[in-house]
Amino acid sequence: MLPSQQRHSRVFSFEFFPPKTPEGAERLKETRRQLAPLHPAFFSVTYGAGGTTRDNTLQAVLDIQQAGIPAAPHLSCIGATRDSLIEVLAQYRSHGIRHLVALRGDLPSGTLGAGEFRYASDLVSFIREQTGQHFFIEVAAYPETHPQARSAQENLLHFKQKVAAGADSAITQYFYNADAYYQFVEDCDAAGIDIPIVPGIMPIANFSQLSRFSEACGAEIPRWIRMKMQGYGDDLASIKAFGLDVVTQLCDQLLQAGAPGLHFYTMNTATLSSIIWERLQLSA
Repeated sequence: MLPSQQRHSRVFSFEFFPPKTPEGAERLKETRRQLAPLHPAFFSVTYGAGGTTRDNTLQAVLDIQQAGIPAAPHLSCIGATRDSLIEVLAQYRSHGIRHLVALRGDLPSGTLGAGEFRYASDLVSFIREQTGQHFFIEVAAYPETHPQARSAQENLLHFKQKVAAGADSAITQYFYNADAYYQFVEDCDAAGIDIPIVPGIMPIANFSQLSRFSEACGAEIPRWIRMKMQGYGDDLASIKAFGLDVVTQLCDQLLQAGAPGLHFYTMNTATLSSIIWERLQLSA
């Protein structure tokens, strides 16, 4: 179904956020320990609004690398300056990091100025300008359109600009409607975009939390899924069981159609992602 994506090698990966407390760091270490036997291509680590978790992101990435697994720090440009990004890039290079997830990002609360960069494409261009081909660069893709895009056409144009600026691969925002991903890939093919577009996968553990995330990022929860989960009320066990079935089926459909891998948003826990992995009988 997706011949353009089938040309790319499959990549399976997991995403973490940097812990803020010693207890959180221990939990993340245990999560990494549980997921490491799956031999993912890499673990990525998010970057707070305006670089607010920069030091924690770096430490988490170094811990991952020391454990013998490739790591990919996120890097956002909103609120950043050229000098601050040059410093971050030099820091990552000095630690042997070769993989980045380049994002526009969000402004920290209470901040008014966007800084010297407006779009992720500006960041990708800047990284290439400063470091050449040193980094393998991932960017974000939005099959259901970015929440601030005025149209699907504008959404695709911005994605194409990131690719033209030098992106090597893309990870999508999570979604539960496979047709949205298929249509986005077809639109990319028609626009001459030929990089891997890896689906982002969000396991379902908590309906109220998922609703908040989805409202903020523009990810649609199909009505039938929403109604089913609302019907379970506070029955978290049933929500998790249903969520596992839904997300496993989604992953299977995507892989059968030719998706070039999966990127799991773990929320720093291993259980649900591991169960989905086992059900799919994956091997990276």
